[in-house]
Amino acid sequence: MHKKTERPDTAARATRTPRLAWTAAATLLASLLAPAAHASLFSGETLDAVADGAAWVVLFIAPIAAIGIFLIIHILPEKIAEKKQHPQLDAIKTLCLLSLVFGGMLWPLAWLWAYTKPVAHKLAYGTDKVPPHDAGGALHLLDDSGVNEKKEA
Repeated sequence: MHKKTERPDTAARATRTPRLAWTAAATLLASLLAPAAHASLFSGETLDAVADGAAWVVLFIAPIAAIGIFLIIHILPEKIAEKKQHPQLDAIKTLCLLSLVFGGMLWPLAWLWAYTKPVAHKLAYGTDKVPPHDAGGALHLLDDSGVNEKKEA
């Protein structure tokens, strides 16, 4: 009913033991004769200078570059909407600014909105393009808010 597991014969066990001993001896010999490992190409003052340079890059230059790239990518929908003379450019600008506040979660919506054709605007006004009100750039906080406009008395 129940089969017993067969044990390997003693001859097979005898051939495994010397092989294991030779493998262990070869491993020990290789580890004793191996040269010491060096973690760096540099040593002494050069290593310190390279480490200082890497620290400056990681702590200061990389974050500034990452923030700059992040901001450039976030104004892309504004630039696209401006180029296409999108009639809802101001709303797309606002959505891009809100996206910065909310960690970029609204940015894909601004991107899609910049590429859409405003069908309802075309039905209402006869065109889906609006001439640019500002030929300078995508975002001008003071000009867009009306702070720099002269008041007529």
